[in-house]
Amino acid sequence: MKLKRYCYSCDLKENPKLIEEYKAYHVKGKVWPEITKSIKDAGIVDMQIYLIGNRMFMIMEVDETFDPVKKAEMDASNPKVQEWERLMWNYQQELPWAKPGEKWIALEKIFQLDD
Repeated sequence: MKLKRYCYSCDLKENPKLIEEYKAYHVKGKVWPEITKSIKDAGIVDMQIYLIGNRMFMIMEVDETFDPVKKAEMDASNPKVQEWERLMWNYQQELPWAKPGEKWIALEKIFQLDD
């Protein structure tokens, strides 16, 4: 199975207390099971989120069934995912160049070391 990688960025509000609360929601075993199920059901094989200051980077490894448009549609029709998203908006903020309501922005790959 060939995997594809997607990389995104999003900012947290610049508030140390809120950042710690956000991190607590993402400790292993604390993410709601409906959220991890929705991620896996979409064809996301692995997902990692990194944080420096208030900027986050999400790296996803996906299988051939993953379709970002389909994932967005699945999320929009899932009440538990929508509840999670509303909760996360308490901590997240749009990047300066984001469109209104847009959180996670795809990173542009500018270099890859040849194999």
